Amino acid sequence: MNLNQVTVPVNNMEQAVSFYNQIGLTLIVDTPHYARFECPIGDSTLSLSLDDSPYTSNTTIYFEYEELDKWVQSLQDKGIEFLTLSADKPYLWREATLADPSGNKIKLYWAGENRKNPPWKV
Repeated sequence: MNLNQVTVPVNNMEQAVSFYNQIGLTLIVDTPHYARFECPIGDSTLSLSLDDSPYTSNTTIYFEYEELDKWVQSLQDKGIEFLTLSADKPYLWREATLADPSGNKIKLYWAGENRKNPPWKV
C-alpha cells in the first residue's frame, strides 16, 4: 500500500494555490473548486478542495526536508509568517510551524533516521 494523497479544505482557492506554490509544491491540477499539487521529492500529492462552509481543521500536514532551516529562511524571505520557527523537539525532530491561508496547520521538519526509527520504536 502507498499513500497517494491527502485532501484538505480551503475557503479561498486562489490564496491557497498561491501559498502552496510559494512553499515549493508543483501545481498539477487547477480548477475553481479543486487543486492538486505534487511534492518536489517522492510521489506524494496534496489536494485542496474548496469548502466555503465554516469549519475548523484539526489536521496537521507535515513536509520533510533535510535543509529545514534554509527552507524556513527562504519562506520568511518571501513574506510567509510562521507560528513557530525551527526548533529541536524532545521527540528528536526539528520543526517549524505555520498555517495556510485557510488555517490548515503545517509543520516543516527534518527527522532523519528518527522519522521512522526513533530509539523507542516498537
